[in-house]
Formats: sequence, structure tokens, C-alpha cells
Amino acid sequence: MFRFADPYYLIFLLILPVMVWWYFRGRARATGKIIYSDVNLVKSITPSLKQRLRPFLFALRLLAVTVIIVALARPQSGSKEEEITTEGIDIVLTMDVSTSMLAEDFRPKNRIEAAKMVATEFIKGRKNDRIGLVVFAGESFTQCPLTLDYGVLYQILDNMKVADQDWDGTAIGMGLATAINRLKDSKAKSKVIILLTDGRNNRGQVDPITAARMAKAYNIRVYTIGTGTKGTAMYPIDDPLWGKRYVPMRVDIDEDLLRQVAKITGGRYFRATSTEKLREIYDEIGKMEKTKIEVKEYTRYEEYFIYFLTLGLILLLTELVLSNTYFKTIP
Repeated sequence: MFRFADPYYLIFLLILPVMVWWYFRGRARATGKIIYSDVNLVKSITPSLKQRLRPFLFALRLLAVTVIIVALARPQSGSKEEEITTEGIDIVLTMDVSTSMLAEDFRPKNRIEAAKMVATEFIKGRKNDRIGLVVFAGESFTQCPLTLDYGVLYQILDNMKVADQDWDGTAIGMGLATAINRLKDSKAKSKVIILLTDGRNNRGQVDPITAARMAKAYNIRVYTIGTGTKGTAMYPIDDPLWGKRYVPMRVDIDEDLLRQVAKITGGRYFRATSTEKLREIYDEIGKMEKTKIEVKEYTRYEEYFIYFLTLGLILLLTELVLSNTYFKTIP
């Protein structure tokens, strides 16, 4: 960027045409006239180098005045700079991976695949936030600690599967406690747990309400999502005699518990009955938990006044020296 700090000085450039007019008016007055019988001899005389260069003095003076006036207007060159301050959020996605998540009431395949897909989309929409992943069934495990390396999270989510029969169940309190453990020492201004489940708490040593109170003590907000259609859903089973077949399974979500957990921590409870509804829920949570980004834009200017003034004085001094030496007129 280029600008003049004091542009009103540029009005003095109007002096230049006056100087040009005065110069040519003076030259016309200085021209003498004599009557002579034959001027062919005079016409044949070639002007000397000094005579041809004399108008150069006026050009120097004109240029010197122009540059000095520009210098008075304080020319500046600036470059824009931005100062970005971000205040990220620490988020732990806490997902139920019990075998009931294989129920096929969500598209494109089942609950677990829909949850993985929508969680991946949610992560892609975040910036400057540390995100972790905790899974739970009859027990709970940290799949990924808080990280800014979203590529690792995508891989872990893609490989995530439902629990084996050995640790099947729904330990909501344990899943919540593991997520709290990941966030309790966080220095982030906002700490969030998004807990997704499709059942009732039936395993674990930690009661969900107790875990919710722990979250509140650490200033952690919990958003709970009950996942499953209304009524019944088709659930696949492997029959040793008939192979894979489907049986209707009653959707049994402890919505009162999930509401209470969210309320205690200052969060909200949502019910997802389809993949699209689940996507809308994550979008809504994303809007509520916005990362704070402050952008301060300013322009840094560099002064060129001294360069123009120096050049103008050099040109003016050169004109004065030449007019009093090489181009000096003797009366």
C-alpha cells in the first residue's frame, strides 16, 4: 500500500505550470532583434553543447521543486498484517460401542457406522480444538487422547468396532468418568464431552449421576445423545442353524438419566432417531461450542519522506552549482 500522510501539500504542485509559463515568458523577453542584411552565415553556426544543455538547468529546478513538494506530503509505503488469537475448545467424543449399536435402524448400515460417519464430519468442521475419543460398553477405554492431529482420529474412528461379548454392556458412568479424566487437567476455557449411547446404564462401578457431578466440579459441560428409533429396531444375530437373521429389538434408552446428566453439567440432551437427525444434533452442538477467534488487522507504514527530500535538495544544489559555474552567464 502506498499513501501520502499529508496529501494537502500536493496542492503546491500547481506552482509547476506557473514556473513553466514564467520560464518561457522570460525567454521570449530576453530574445533580441537586429536588422541585418544577410543572416545565412548566422544560421550556419551550430549551437554549442553548453547552449543545447542550458534548458536542462530549468528542468533540474522543476524536478527539484516537484520532489520537495512530494516529500512535504510524506509518502509512505505500508503492508497489512494480521494478528490472530485463537481460544480452542477441548472436546472428548464418548461413544457407546455395545453390540446393540449394530441395530439397523440408521442408514447407510447401522447405528455404529452412522455414529462414526457423523463424528468424522463433526471433526472436519472443527479448527484449533483438541479432540479425544473414549469408547465404552461394559467397560470404558481411551481410544485417542486429546489431539490436534485429526488424521489420527479419522483412522481410529474408521477402525472402531462394537465390543466383544466378553465386555459387552452399557457402562455410561464409566465412559463419562474416563472422559472426565482426560479433561480434568485441561487448561482450555471450554471443556466439553459429547456422550452418545443407545441404552441404559447396566454395568460399571461409577454411577452416571456421580460422574455428572464430577464433571460439574471440573467445569466440564456434557451433551448427551440418545441414539435409536422409536419402538423397535431390527437387530442382526448369527444363528448357528439358519445363519444370519434379524430379530426385532426394543429400543430402550434411559432418556431421563441422560437429561439429568446434561442438566447437572449445563449441557443439553438430544434424541437422534435417524442419521440425518444425528447430523443435525452434531451441527447444533458445533454452533453452541464455537471456537473463539480474534483477528486484529493493522497496517505498518514506512516513511519515504527523507529519501524524497534528500533527492530534491541534491537536484536543487546541482542546479545552483551548474548555473554558477559551467552555465554561468557573464553580463
